[in-house]
Amino acid sequence: MNKTLRFMAVPTLALGALALSGSPAMAADQSYQTTLKQLNGSSASGTVTVDVTGNQAHVVLKVSGLAPTFMDAPYPHVQHIHGGAQGVCPTPAADGNGDGVVNTTEGAPSYGGIVTTLSTSGDTSPAAGLDLKVAGQGAAYTIDRTFELNAETKAALEAGTAVVVVHGLDPATLSPAAQAAKSDLVPELPLAATSPALCGTLTAGQMKMPAGGAATGVPQETGTDTGALALGGGLALVALAGGAYVVRRRNAAA
Repeated sequence: MNKTLRFMAVPTLALGALALSGSPAMAADQSYQTTLKQLNGSSASGTVTVDVTGNQAHVVLKVSGLAPTFMDAPYPHVQHIHGGAQGVCPTPAADGNGDGVVNTTEGAPSYGGIVTTLSTSGDTSPAAGLDLKVAGQGAAYTIDRTFELNAETKAALEAGTAVVVVHGLDPATLSPAAQAAKSDLVPELPLAATSPALCGTLTAGQMKMPAGGAATGVPQETGTDTGALALGGGLALVALAGGAYVVRRRNAAA
């Protein structure tokens, strides 16, 4: 198990312009989610959220029902964001050799190569993709961390082709042929160790508002329409300006 895999009129207009001019910058800050579905009969499940703020990404991955042990130790499950392909999870039809398992290589045309390693700590580069030392452990676990977003992952998220894949199957659930087969990635390991168990495509959810909304007097609420915010602020100032004008007229009349 210690093997490491390579695995006012003027103020009104000013407020409106300020709120609208902020929208392009906020458009880069986005939340992405997916519900992970089982692959290869794993019977597991999970969820993933990725909140992007500038060049930082905060990921929360929660999984359960995975294979619990491997060689008498907690099962090390590696997981990644894949990209650069179709942005979908493979179907059983991707099983090219008919052994009953869609291995990582067979699934690659659907979800692509590794663009980010969702490790428990340390390196998130594709090169750390098969490092068991930073893999999730056991049947259920959570990964909650922030990392720097690389260009490939950012492009995949924005294109809708980013797919999260969690690897590691229970050999007892596989066909005799698959149980006897070696990993397509690391031949010294069994096929079950590196084959996909969970998969889900990350899709854009509600747009994030920048932090500090309360300090600016604007409620920090996900999905707020900046155009409506500008319009609302503008109407409020118009009302105030109109009220001041009425007061001035009354004072003049008096």
